[in-house]
Amino acid sequence: MSRVAKTPIEIPAGIEVSLKDSSVAVKGKLGQMQMNVHPLVTITNTDNVLTFAIAKVDKKDEKKAWAQAGTVRANMANLIQGVSEGWIKKLTLIGVGYRAKSMGKVLDLTLGFSHPVQYALPEGITAETPSQTEIVVQGMDKQKVGQVAAEIRAFRPPEPYKGKGVRYTDEYVVRKEAKKK
Repeated sequence: MSRVAKTPIEIPAGIEVSLKDSSVAVKGKLGQMQMNVHPLVTITNTDNVLTFAIAKVDKKDEKKAWAQAGTVRANMANLIQGVSEGWIKKLTLIGVGYRAKSMGKVLDLTLGFSHPVQYALPEGITAETPSQTEIVVQGMDKQKVGQVAAEIRAFRPPEPYKGKGVRYTDEYVVRKEAKKK
């Protein structure tokens, strides 16, 4: 049985949550997002506190229903944080000559290839470069922010011998020892 689903979510001030039949819309200072809710899950809003429960189901479907309720609760918490504070992923470029430059909706990366890499940012995502070796990806949608950061990292993932490449700022790269004679 899910314990995540049993934890209520307090709605912060300035956030509007509107519940319709099978969808939820969340509106905050950064924008608006919506999500579809699984039919086995019911959401109730009492005094700006969201509680999650399962619909009337058979005993054999109860475990699946609680799992869906936990997933819906986690996604709701992500939506609320996204429209109130937003999500951030930080990347670091390590290597001689590795640079990043943000030009509006395009991220220009120099990663040791014979050509620069131009990455077009999707709608709703911004990337800043505080220094030439740092990239800060921001947005409302947690999934999109993580996907963009993963795609940028995939251009040149960190290699295990020297550690060169694009990595998350808090990522630890296990280093290998070089070949011995």
